[in-house]
Parts: sequence; structure tokens; C-alpha cells
Amino acid sequence: MGYYALCPILGANMLKYKNKRLIFRIILLVLMDMLIITAAGPLAIYVRYNLFFDPQAIEFIENIFQYLPVNLILTVIVFAVFRLYQGIWKYASASDLVNIIVACLISAVTQTVGMTLMDLRFPRSYPFMYFAVLAAGISVFRFTYRILAYFRQKQQGLIKDGKTNTMIVGAGEAGNTLLKELQNSKFVEQNVCCLVDDDPGKIGKYLRGVLVAGNRKDICRLAEEYHIDEIMIAIPSASHSEIQELLDICSQTSCKLKVLPGIYQLVNGEVSVSKLRNVEIEDLLGREPIDTQVESIMGYVSGKVVLVTGGGGSIGSELCRQIARHEPRQLVIFDIYENNAYDIQQELKRDYPELNLVVLIGSVRNTHRINGVFEKYHPQIVYHAAAHKHVPLMEDSPNEAIKNNVMGTYKTAQAADKYGVSRFVLISTDKAVNPTNIMGASKRLCEMVIQMMNNRSKTEFVAVRFGNVLGSNGSVIPLFKKQIEEGGPVTVTHPDIIRYFMTIPEAVSLVLQAGARAKGGEIFVLDMGKPVKILDLALNLIRLSGLKPYEDIDIVFTGLRPGEKLYEELLMDEEGLQSTDNKLIHIGKPIDFDEELFIHQLEELDELSRMDSPKIKEKVMEVVPTYHMKENGKEA
Repeated sequence: MGYYALCPILGANMLKYKNKRLIFRIILLVLMDMLIITAAGPLAIYVRYNLFFDPQAIEFIENIFQYLPVNLILTVIVFAVFRLYQGIWKYASASDLVNIIVACLISAVTQTVGMTLMDLRFPRSYPFMYFAVLAAGISVFRFTYRILAYFRQKQQGLIKDGKTNTMIVGAGEAGNTLLKELQNSKFVEQNVCCLVDDDPGKIGKYLRGVLVAGNRKDICRLAEEYHIDEIMIAIPSASHSEIQELLDICSQTSCKLKVLPGIYQLVNGEVSVSKLRNVEIEDLLGREPIDTQVESIMGYVSGKVVLVTGGGGSIGSELCRQIARHEPRQLVIFDIYENNAYDIQQELKRDYPELNLVVLIGSVRNTHRINGVFEKYHPQIVYHAAAHKHVPLMEDSPNEAIKNNVMGTYKTAQAADKYGVSRFVLISTDKAVNPTNIMGASKRLCEMVIQMMNNRSKTEFVAVRFGNVLGSNGSVIPLFKKQIEEGGPVTVTHPDIIRYFMTIPEAVSLVLQAGARAKGGEIFVLDMGKPVKILDLALNLIRLSGLKPYEDIDIVFTGLRPGEKLYEELLMDEEGLQSTDNKLIHIGKPIDFDEELFIHQLEELDELSRMDSPKIKEKVMEVVPTYHMKENGKEA
């Protein structure tokens, strides 16, 4: 009897397998099942008669064999319907066992009905005996395949026991899926020793043979008890604050940490080892990420000519990425650093081949160059991210801060006004508030330029103010990571220094939302939650790397750098806060000043900066009353 003759279903399924090895495997499975089905009937009778055959038992067996051809065909069809020939049996699981049991039950029912209709006698207990024997035989065969595959892989060195003792936090659906993959994958070297879950109903029970040994309060104890090397957090539905709490607990151990990202991964069926990521310090920010209102942004930049100055930098490049997604009519990137510009150009060409992209090299200091760009491309929206931002470097080169940050902004804003730009968005910083360094003072001057230009132009000028950006060029986090990789020490300026932090996507979302909400003259401020101690960042990053502070990696305090202060502010005393429809975004009230005098002062600053005057800081103090120079952390 040919295989395809058994059933159209089996024939259709077979046609899907072009690989001869797979075809052979399926045929072998069918033949072995037929053998088990053939043996199951007589064995059931044999068991019914207490392992002895009497004349009546022989009669029953003859009846079973008379029905056997029909039983073979129907049972194989049932097995095919329940996908017993499509599973990867070296990964057989509980769901596969359920399919086997249901298929064998249906086989027993069909056999009972068929033999009754054919008037073939059998003992009343036979259907139950047959079902039990058949289910046991099929299950043992299928799961023996899995066991043999495991030992074959182990013999070949594909499975290595005891390499990395692992704890999984979360015994839900994600934890189960992750555990399954860790146990079955031949490419990972984790030995999952225990699970942790806050559900009291799960504690003390086993998931895939692994004990749920306690809740989050037991993590430190269990890590020591089981000699855990790595902790994996598999709770995609957890809030940011919950994840932070778990990370705070886990960081008290010496274990390396990995975390499974958000719940969309679970919904999309993407829970896997590949989705695990190393815990980053941004997981400890203490607040939920800002939610970008994509619809308003899409409507705002879609079909527009958008110019991004400093488009190759950390903020500028992310701006370009997000703008590119929203189908602008043309995206113009302007940057003085050709390597940065080239990198973002190649990335956008690869990811958005249909994007009308122009990448230009030039400086915002060059009046002729910036005017030429505006005249040729006529941007409707400008995001001004070009700036010098490194505080210590600008303290040593204050004139460059004025040339690039202040005069560059002024010249770009004048070009925007001259060529009829609809909206101009300045990237500012919390260091502009009561500045103690020239970089912060220069950004405050930029905000004043924007305020003045808004009062004198049809262009809507706004500023966006936020704190430190994690992962940006010059950020403390890459420095800490590099120092840890090199074996330390990690350098912190002061044990009490604190900063507000946000991620690059958050910063960019704020900038985009400001552009969409702007009416002109606003200073948009993000509610960034609680400030973070830099020392805590260093300690956590060392712990999250699986190392012990002051033992494996030392921490050294170097003293406040020139112009650096212990804490940053988001608002000056004179500024009030106005809420928006986004609870995380506020508007600071602009501070009035004499605009005619300010223009004159800008001219003086321009002249002094071009002369590289040593008096530039003193002049800035005259223009920015809130600026108080500090040298080595002390007011001058």
C-alpha cells in the first residue's frame, strides 16, 4: 500500500516536503506507527486476560486483525490531522503529548464503532485497554526520539552542561517560552537552575522540570544558593518602575543581567534568546519612556522640506532617522563633520531608498554658506542641532562656544527669517539655566536669540530644553563602560553630583513634538523625573557588568571640572511652567529683556570672539545675568 494512497491529507502534506530526508523521516514515522497500531490490539487483549491466551482471547484477536486494514488507514489519517507527522520531535512538549492522547482516543472510538458495525466481537474493556496501550506506545516512541536526539547532541559536544548557572525572573508565558528555548537550543550554554515569580501559586511548583524557588525578595539568597552566574528577566508586561525595582535587587548580586524587552515581543511571538539584551543603565532612569504622538508628528513633517543642522551628531542623526520615517518631501542634512554626515547618509540611503535626501558639508558660522543653503532648498522646517556641547572643552575655548553656538544660531535664524521658514526649533540644554560654564551660558544666549527672532519674524521660533542624553557623544555612560572594560578605575568627579538623564529617542521625540506644538516663542521643557546620582550610575553599571565595586573595579573621585556644578536645573527662578496636553512636556515662560541692547551685545560678542579675546566670559556675564563663572567648582 503506497503512502499517498492512505489519505489525501497525508498526500498534500507530503508534497510540502521537498527534502528527501524529511520525506524519509515521515515515512519512517508512519511505518513505526503502523507497527505500534498493529501490536496495540493484541497486546490490549493480552493484558485483559492477565497475560494468558484462552480460546476466547484468540477469537477476539482474530476479529481485531480482520478490522486491522481499516484501523490502520483511519488511525494514520487521524494522526495526520493532529499533526503527528509535522512536529519536530526532538523538541516535543506537553502540547504534543496532548495531541497524541486525543488522536489515540479518537482512534479507539473509531475502532470501537467500526468493529461494532462489522459485528466483530471484543471485550467491553478492550477500547480502554487499546487506547492506553496505543497512547503509551506512540508517546514512548515520539519522546524516545527526543531523548536520543538530546544524547546524540551531547555526545557531539553541542550541549555543554554547567557552563553558566542561570536564574529566570518570571514564570509566566514569556518565562516558559524562554526556558523552553534555553533547554532545547544547541547553541546556548545556560543551565537554568531556578525560577523566581511573585505569584504565590507558582512558588514551589516546577516549570519544565525547573523549580520556582521563590519571589523577588529571594533573588539574592537564591543567587548565592544556586551559584548563579546570570539572571534573565522575562516579564515583558512589567512597568518601567517594576523593572527598575528588579534591577536594583539583582544589582546587589554579582550576576550578569539580561532583560527581555516590552510586551509587544510576547504578543508577536518573538520571545526568544535572541531578543534578550544586556541590561543598560537607562533601565534605571526611574520613569517611563516618553510616548511620542506619532500622528501629529507625521502630519507636521510629511510632505515638507526639512533642514537639520548638525545632522550627523547624536541628536541630529536621530532626528533625521525619525523624520525620514514620516515621508518629508525632502530632508536636507547640514554638518561640518564629513564622517558623521557620511555615516547618516549611508544609513538613510539603505533604510529609506525612496527618501529625497541631500547631505551638505558646511559650518553654521559661515553666513554666505548657510544663506546659500536656504536660498537653494527653501526649507519649511529647521531643526537646529549644530553646537559645541562639551563643558570642559568649551571652558578652555570659550570664544569657539560663542562663534559656533551663539553666532551660528543667530546666522541660521536670520537665514530662516529671510527665506520664509515656517518653523525653527532650537536644541537647548538644562545647562542654560543659571549657567556656571560658558557652554551653558552660550546656550542661554541661543534661547535669547530665538526669543528675539520670534518677536521680529513671521517664522515661529521655539527652543527645546532637556538634560543629559544617555549614549550621546561625550556622555558619561560610554566613558564608564570603556573604563570598566579596561579594568578600571571608574572616574567620578564628585560623590554628590546629580544629573537629569534621558535617552536619545526621548530627546528627539520631545524636539519633534515641540515642532508640532509650537506657536512661537516657547521654551519646551521635559519632565524627566528624579535626578540621578552619577555615583549610583557608576555603581550600578559595575554591578550590571557582573563585577563588584571597589573590589573588581575601583571608583576614583577626580573633583569637579571647570564650569561644572553639582546639580542641573530645568527652569530659572523667573520662569513659570505651563502645562500641555502631554503631561511630560511643559512650557517655560520667556524672560523679557531689552532686544535692541541685546542686538548690540551680540555684535560685541561676535567681534570679541573673532579676536579670541580673553575677556569673552566677562562680556557674556554682562549679557546673561544668571551666568556665574566657576573655576574648579568654585565661583570666580
